[in-house]
Amino acid sequence: MRRYYCNVLGHVWHSPFTTTMTTATCVSIRPSIFNRLSVVGSRGACCCYYVLLFCMAVSLPPPAASHPQCLDFKPPFAPDQPLAFCQQYGAFGCCDAARDSQLRDRFYRVMDHTDYRGYAQCATYVQDILCQECSPYAAHLFDAEDPSTPLRALPGLCPEYCSQFWNTCKTMVPHLTDDPTLTSLQEDQTGFCRHLELDDSDYCYPRILSNHQLSQNLGRVQSDPEGCLQLCLEEVANGLRNPLAMVHANDGTHRFFVAEQLGLVWVYLPDRSKVHRPFLNITKAVLTSPWEGDERGFLGLTFHPSYKYNGKLFVYYSVEVGFDERIRISQFRVSSTDMNMVDHSSERIILEIDEPASNHNGGQLLFADDGFLYIFTGDGGMAGDPFGTHGNAQNKSALLGKVLRIDVDDNDRGPLYRIPADNPFVGERGARPEVYAYGVRNMWRCSVDRGDPSTKEGKGRLFCGDVGQNKYEEVDIIERGRNYGWRAKEGFSCYDKKLCANSTLDDVLPIYAYPHKMGKSVTGGYVYRGCEYPNLNGMYIFGDFMSGRLMSLQEDRQTSGWTYNQVCMGVGQTCAFPGIINNYHPYIISFAEDEAGELYFLSTEIPSATSPSGVVYKVVDPSRRAPPRQCHYDPRPVWVKSKLIPFVPQETFTGVEPATKHMGEPQPQPTESPEVQTKDWLQELMDLLGVPTAAPPTSTPSPTSTTRPPRHTKRKGRRRKGKQRTDEPRDGAVRLAGGEEHVCPTSSGDMASRVMSCRETAS
Repeated sequence: MRRYYCNVLGHVWHSPFTTTMTTATCVSIRPSIFNRLSVVGSRGACCCYYVLLFCMAVSLPPPAASHPQCLDFKPPFAPDQPLAFCQQYGAFGCCDAARDSQLRDRFYRVMDHTDYRGYAQCATYVQDILCQECSPYAAHLFDAEDPSTPLRALPGLCPEYCSQFWNTCKTMVPHLTDDPTLTSLQEDQTGFCRHLELDDSDYCYPRILSNHQLSQNLGRVQSDPEGCLQLCLEEVANGLRNPLAMVHANDGTHRFFVAEQLGLVWVYLPDRSKVHRPFLNITKAVLTSPWEGDERGFLGLTFHPSYKYNGKLFVYYSVEVGFDERIRISQFRVSSTDMNMVDHSSERIILEIDEPASNHNGGQLLFADDGFLYIFTGDGGMAGDPFGTHGNAQNKSALLGKVLRIDVDDNDRGPLYRIPADNPFVGERGARPEVYAYGVRNMWRCSVDRGDPSTKEGKGRLFCGDVGQNKYEEVDIIERGRNYGWRAKEGFSCYDKKLCANSTLDDVLPIYAYPHKMGKSVTGGYVYRGCEYPNLNGMYIFGDFMSGRLMSLQEDRQTSGWTYNQVCMGVGQTCAFPGIINNYHPYIISFAEDEAGELYFLSTEIPSATSPSGVVYKVVDPSRRAPPRQCHYDPRPVWVKSKLIPFVPQETFTGVEPATKHMGEPQPQPTESPEVQTKDWLQELMDLLGVPTAAPPTSTPSPTSTTRPPRHTKRKGRRRKGKQRTDEPRDGAVRLAGGEEHVCPTSSGDMASRVMSCRETAS
């Protein structure tokens, strides 16, 4: 039987050996299949896609890990133009049309040194060797995973293929490379082929083509057997104190502005250097504390859509006026003499709302596509929204527990804001005209979908994460005039039985809800619409502050349902790229996108307004990137009058295998849940805190309503900083700095009072 070799181009050629070939390098061609081959060009190469499929199907032992990487130490991509020379990598690889053209020119220069016979014998070999620079695994083939190691002159070749090349085309070696080692071995087949061997034989050419483990799902977001998506991170900024917002000004400078809970906003340039002087400093006005979990402080920041021309920005922060606590929405203008500093004398208070408690302060500000300012307030605090007959959230005459929508254009004279004419409750008796949607508990981080880059599908949708009470966290899409259920419902479940049974409730169910075994404080995220990572397009990525879990939702366009996947940090070599890491601090405070639409999140190791452990991370897809230069932009110049602080990364890649996931994969909640009997809010709060029924409640003032419960330190896909502990603290215990444990006496009062009492006892 005649035998033929199958190379990466789908070319076949006669075996130079009479012995049986290995399954890794050749296949037997039946005459019926061989008749389907067509000769291409004077080199006599045959297009043989049937054969290529056979070659790819040969089973080999799987490698330790799949890690596509190019010679620039970045993931492969799908070229935006067809490749004329290295066509086998035209769908996915490491070359664009420009590099493909350069390799073709080099091919012709090499082949100029041979005659017609040599051309016929060696053209395919030379083309295949040159085109391995375009392979998705080019970094492996050229032994270039580590930037500190020298690059191979020729790709790693499997021994049998190398022997064929040497026997047929060894005279081409000096023209392919000027590496003195290889040229000196030109007459030594054993030494030459040994020099081109790879330590990991799975990646040598052409064996890599027939390895199913390496070729399956190439270019797609990778996931583990449990469906957890494998992503990576890039550190962008560090040393921040509870960074809870990152925004851009949409002014073409591609700066990003990071706000700290204390009331400071910092400017970062596109090269990630930090302007030494703060952009905004209202620390004297902001009400907050160093206590972990204090929900008061500087909470939100957004720039006017026309900021480039009017210099206006808006902030959301906690203040104390006399004995009252309030949330304040203010307008500032940028300085006329320094584009990296606010004119602090320009503050105009747009709106103030009394806060009956110190928690559930909301904090999101944003401009939607309609140009109006959206303000997301909490329900007023405590537990169960106990204010009034049905709570603040269901009371349209209250501004708490709402999504507000106001017009702040042309407000230099006249009213500070106007009511948009199409606000849903304009003219309704007893309703505040600012209200756009209601029935929310404490929406923490919302975002506007930019829409699909090509079709604009989804553009303008408003996503929010709404923090739950006892059982569920939820993600909502905000629509005009709708009721989002709280306090009648929490997620899909009834919370207040009487309100839940009210036929006039007409509430909107969340697009997704998850139980508290997965996390206890949702942090809303963004639908990815950036350029750099096409696989993530349309994926809503969000997280949980308490559990540190990253999550994603993907819409099914046919059913309009949403598919959940947990997001894990890549394991093994998945994130082994220069500057890329696979771990993050556990308290996920906020998400962000830059001016180009790339996705970030902000987290900290210690959730205190005075702890400088906050880091900004950029989300990276290690499986595929955009083609080179497709995402290029030229930022507008930034005139800096202050000193610049260069960015110095502090985080490191961890090669530790992932810990076992302790929580089961979530299942989407049903659209209808059995009604749950709920107690009155005070009794429920006492039960939640473990207070005996007979114990009378106290009225200790509450500086904060949440403290962080004992945390599991082993979570699949997330590397946590600091010491790992396998023991869990006992009931009523607070884990202190240094890993010590202190047991606090059970007492009445709210959670904050118990935490303060515990700290005082511990100290």
